[in-house]
Amino acid sequence: MDVTLKNCNNITEGEISIQAGKLNIKYGSNGTGKSTIAKAIECRLTDEASLANLLPFKLRQDNPLKLTPEVQGFVGITSIKLFNEKYLEQFAFKPDELVANSFEIFIKTADYELQLKAIEDIVGKIKSVFQDDPNLETFLSVLRELSGSFKVSKTGIAKTSSGYKALEGGNKFEHIPAGLEAYAPFLKHSTNVTWIGWQQQGQAFMEISPDCPFCTSPTADKKGTIERVSKEYDKNTINHLNKIIAVFEKLGKYFSNDARDIIETITKLKEGIQSEHERSLMEIKVQIDDLIQKLEQLKNLSGQSFKETEKVAEKLPTLRIDLKFFGHLDSSETRDIVNSLNEKLEELISDAGKLQGEINKQRRATQKLIEKNRTEINSFLSNAGYKYEVLITDEKSGHQLKLKHVECEEVLSGGSQHLSFGERNAFALVLFMFECLSKKPDLIILDDPISSFDKDKKFAILDRLFLQPNSFKGGTVLMLTHDMEPVIDTTKTLKRRFQQSVAHFLKTTNGILSEREIKASDILSFAQIGLKAINSPNHLVTKLIYLRRYFEIFDDKGDAYEVLSNIFKKRRPPLDYRIPSVDGIDEPLSPSALQSGIDQIKDKLNVATFDYEAVVSHIENQAELKNLYTNATNGYEKLQIYRLIDENHKSSVIRKYINETYHVENDYICQLDPAEFDPIPQFVIDECDKFMVEVTV
Repeated sequence: MDVTLKNCNNITEGEISIQAGKLNIKYGSNGTGKSTIAKAIECRLTDEASLANLLPFKLRQDNPLKLTPEVQGFVGITSIKLFNEKYLEQFAFKPDELVANSFEIFIKTADYELQLKAIEDIVGKIKSVFQDDPNLETFLSVLRELSGSFKVSKTGIAKTSSGYKALEGGNKFEHIPAGLEAYAPFLKHSTNVTWIGWQQQGQAFMEISPDCPFCTSPTADKKGTIERVSKEYDKNTINHLNKIIAVFEKLGKYFSNDARDIIETITKLKEGIQSEHERSLMEIKVQIDDLIQKLEQLKNLSGQSFKETEKVAEKLPTLRIDLKFFGHLDSSETRDIVNSLNEKLEELISDAGKLQGEINKQRRATQKLIEKNRTEINSFLSNAGYKYEVLITDEKSGHQLKLKHVECEEVLSGGSQHLSFGERNAFALVLFMFECLSKKPDLIILDDPISSFDKDKKFAILDRLFLQPNSFKGGTVLMLTHDMEPVIDTTKTLKRRFQQSVAHFLKTTNGILSEREIKASDILSFAQIGLKAINSPNHLVTKLIYLRRYFEIFDDKGDAYEVLSNIFKKRRPPLDYRIPSVDGIDEPLSPSALQSGIDQIKDKLNVATFDYEAVVSHIENQAELKNLYTNATNGYEKLQIYRLIDENHKSSVIRKYINETYHVENDYICQLDPAEFDPIPQFVIDECDKFMVEVTV
């Protein structure tokens, strides 16, 4: 599968290949556009409209051709999971669990779903009553509403609950205060709350004129009465009263005759509720709460409803509803509901043995899965040298992945406050892997996942992610990295183990993204790279650059190295820096040492003659070096030639690249030939090019 990108951040155009069922490593330096590739693919497959956010800055103000970001070429890919910093922020190390949705990731497998269905097929007999009778769901909903209106305190019904506030002042719709009878049509109407609000707002206009703001008739003698309405009728209290009366009316047919009489009396009291009324309401509420609990237990019945020590045959009979304990709700309508539920419950009780068997089967499978996942994660943590372990606990909200230190039994909250940055990354990667195994996306993208780890931990992570049985092995994975080690491991040193992998080198030059496959033969020691360059048709100066580094790699600071150092420093006569200076005066390189060094150089270059003076003249010739820089075919050689012209670049960052990063350092025993796989970032070459334009010859 070839994926084409256009106009995405720093990538004007480019194409990468992704092989199905393999680990596809894309190696490139920072600035190549690796994260852009990851984001672009994610946008294309999850929210194509968000691709617009990747429009290059150069096109945001000047885009006459109306170019837009594009990603094309996906075949058979519909789902994706991306690991990057955003994943850590959104999903990993939550306060209550190590990764969001632990249950979905570690427990809810296809087999678990099948086992769950087997249980559901049995308990579904009781649930069908709720599904087939919409009135039952309405009944339960109104019961909850009434229960919620009367909160409970230590002394009884809480004075702050909306139900108590509605009733404490009495029913002023039934008992309109003397002098306000004229307002009865408005107060008794269904829009009374709206009217009271309107009446309160209208009082503000009475300050403008003594006349009515609607009819302009005098209101001076009525002002006190008008204001009294607001004092007697609080808008919020009236609203609460309307709602509580409406709820009682909805439940009316479900109450016993005595309960209906009590409720009607309490809701029509003139002076508000007293202690005996409150006790009666409390009795009704307790019975309602108990019935709600029974109904919800039946409605939500599942395998999780039974604790480990509970037997199904013993638990099911306790779910029966006996209305003699719910006297206030004992009506013909309530009995119809209860009887239908109890009948289905009896059928379920007869299947108790079968249900017990399915629950036991699910519990054993779940425990086996928990132990397997826990062992695999803890094995990785141990192999990577992390002193932490995980356990999967069964919480009320479901199974959750928890963290503990090996030296402490205490379960740690979250984990981010205890783990280092590297530990969080490693942990998150493994958690991400388990999530992918659960959700099975068509494409997995890892955006620079292991660059921050030391060598041992890098391999421990690679081993866990790609070599173990329960891993990404066999999946389609795109791994973007600026780390050479996984390339070396998968392509050369452990090639036999990583047979399902392929690596490419990424390069972006002037906005054009390209890739080149990396094979085992491309990964060489610098000794091999140096000898290859020395024996090539390269310019003499280029060969000497490689030869000098060849000696550095072997820590051979003998005569040949001294001669080469003097050549590149353009010293006449050559000096011997191996001998300490005296009074600031350096010792000249002895004729014998000079000749010895020249002989070694001739031997390495396989040439008959080598003239020190002539070579220094080459190095001093700005025109020749500039021409050599222009004709160099790769950034690495350009950088070394540039160093001969301007070793002290004004930018300390560029100077670091020139003098150290690509001159002396040797990060890996094996590496890619820089003459073929150009590792120099484009911005470094751009800086050198700017200076070379100014070089006069």
